[in-house]
Amino acid sequence: MSADSDSGTDEVPVGARIDWSVAATVGRRIARPGPRTTGYTLNQAREELFDAARRAEAPVREVTGLADGLPVPAAEVLDRKEWISAAAQSMSSMLGGGLSDEEKPSPSITGRVSGLQAGGLLAFLSGAILGQYDPFTPDRQSGADGVLMLVTPNVIAVERAIGAVPSDFRLWVCLHEVTHRVQFSANPWLRDHMLDNVALLTTDTGESGAEALRRITESLRSGRKRESGVLGAMQLLQTPEQYEAFSRMMMLGTLLEGHADHVMDGVGPGLVPTVGRIREAFDKRRNRPQNPLQRIMRALIGMDAKLAQYIRGKAFVDEVVATVGMARFNAVWTSPETLPRPAEIDEPRLWIDRVL
Repeated sequence: MSADSDSGTDEVPVGARIDWSVAATVGRRIARPGPRTTGYTLNQAREELFDAARRAEAPVREVTGLADGLPVPAAEVLDRKEWISAAAQSMSSMLGGGLSDEEKPSPSITGRVSGLQAGGLLAFLSGAILGQYDPFTPDRQSGADGVLMLVTPNVIAVERAIGAVPSDFRLWVCLHEVTHRVQFSANPWLRDHMLDNVALLTTDTGESGAEALRRITESLRSGRKRESGVLGAMQLLQTPEQYEAFSRMMMLGTLLEGHADHVMDGVGPGLVPTVGRIREAFDKRRNRPQNPLQRIMRALIGMDAKLAQYIRGKAFVDEVVATVGMARFNAVWTSPETLPRPAEIDEPRLWIDRVL
């Protein structure tokens, strides 16, 4: 028996075994500093992001028809190290399977090693995240689930890189992230749906290495149609139940991101004068060539799959809204059963026929 053995860990979600305090510490230590800027410019950007997040709420609610009458919580405007701390807390909550701090296992050698690895990933992501709606972390002011986070140095870095008008770019970023806040605020069941599927994905199946190898070999021999790239690897490596949960999460993410992009196109031209230039420059930046290390990291964390989500999801929302209108489209938020299925994302008429 190794020093890392812990009786009963089979019942503990994999994510709960990661030492997230180590992840946060390591991530903060190795995170790259933000762009050089004066204190005045940094404070001005922070204040403008606070204000932009507040101003974005009303037009997003008007276009979507969601969350009307609910309170508008303030956003949290963070630096990279603050985002790492918040993200580690969120990951602990999301991947902990609902366990309280007292129920989670004591930190172990494996947990600390996993924490080191997670810290490296958080450090990498801390330089890429512009904004994020986190449905798993309580708002510090209201105590309600969910907080909108905006990462000031990254916003400044990108607006400089693409030559955007700062005030326009900051509002543009907030429109996207506020749409996510509206989605979850108006439909609280989305959070539980995500947690249920994450629990399936992170549960230790008890499958031995030999059993997993046999299952993968049989799948390869069967000739069944599989996805390509990272998605195909996930399909092979996960149990059928886990892959179904993974597919549901992918479809939900595709809907959420596509809906947010649709809303940005609907709201943006009236609020952001240079939205056309921002969209063009931002898309070029997202698709520009990366060095080999960046390409590997993008593949490992699924960033390319996420970019595909924006495109497929927006096309789905665009077509459904154009066909039936936003009010009827909003039936998609009724329950897990009304979310689009994989075949329906690329054939919106199938979703319309099934749900409407």
